[in-house]
Amino acid sequence: PLDDDEAARLYRRAAEQGSALAQFGLGQCHDQGKGVPQDDSEAARLYHLAAEQGMPEAIYNFAVFYELGRGMPQDVGDAAQIYRFAADRGYAKAQCNLAVLYMNGRGIPQDLTEADRYFRLAAEQGNA
Repeated sequence: PLDDDEAARLYRRAAEQGSALAQFGLGQCHDQGKGVPQDDSEAARLYHLAAEQGMPEAIYNFAVFYELGRGMPQDVGDAAQIYRFAADRGYAKAQCNLAVLYMNGRGIPQDLTEADRYFRLAAEQGNA
């Protein structure tokens, strides 16, 4: 197994070549401070790059950063839009988070019918 420093170095090399998987992995390194200094702004940037290539996990993580204001200004409305993008493509964690936003009316108008629908979609995939 690689140590954190070596993993981050290899992720960086592949991320610079445009690999979404490596951009996501390096984003996680910055998110968690493993092998590189913890840096929310850099993690958000890398998640965004991977998200632009359609990687569901990166889309989800980017939405979480928007929702919480990690590494960028907080915008729950934009987070809801990004969650919806991933949720409508079947990503269960995004479905669950979007359902919570609908349930609580955070960033989007409260809609218990939509909350129920997204909770059910997530539950059908074992995420509840």
